[in-house]
Amino acid sequence: MARMTTDSATAAATQIWQRARQTAQDAKPVVAQVKPMASDAKAAASRGLYNARVWAAPQVDRTGQVLQDTVAPKVAAALHTSAQRLNPDKPKRNGWLIAAGISAVLAVAAAAAAALRNRIKPTATTEAVEEETAPVAESANTDGAKADAARTS
Repeated sequence: MARMTTDSATAAATQIWQRARQTAQDAKPVVAQVKPMASDAKAAASRGLYNARVWAAPQVDRTGQVLQDTVAPKVAAALHTSAQRLNPDKPKRNGWLIAAGISAVLAVAAAAAAALRNRIKPTATTEAVEEETAPVAESANTDGAKADAARTS
C-alpha cells in the first residue's frame, strides 16, 4: 500500500465532513416526522411502566406474605432443629455432688445460726447476772462491815 500524502488525507477528511453535513440536512425532515412519534412512544412506555408497577406491587406484597406465612416457619423450624442437633448434650450431674453441696450450705447456715445465738445469748444473761449479783455483793459488804464493826468494838 502506498502512503497517503497530507493533501490527499486532508481531501478525504473534507469529503467525509461534507457527506456528514449533507446526511444531517437530509435527516431533518425525517426527524421532524419521527419526533412526535418518539414522544408519544415515550409517554406510552411511561404509562405502561406505571401500570406494570401498580399491578406488580400488590403481587409482590402478597407473595411476600405467603412466603412469610408458609416458608418462614418451616425455615425457622429447620434452623431450630439443626441448632438442637448441633448443641452438645449437657453432662449428667451426679446426685451425690448436689447432696454434698446442699449439706455444705446447711452446715454453714447452722454454724452461722449458732454463732449468732451465742453472740446474742451472753448479753441477755449478762444483764440478768449483773442484777442478781449486785444485791449479793452489797449484802456481803454489809455483813462484812458489821463483822468488822463488831470486831473493833
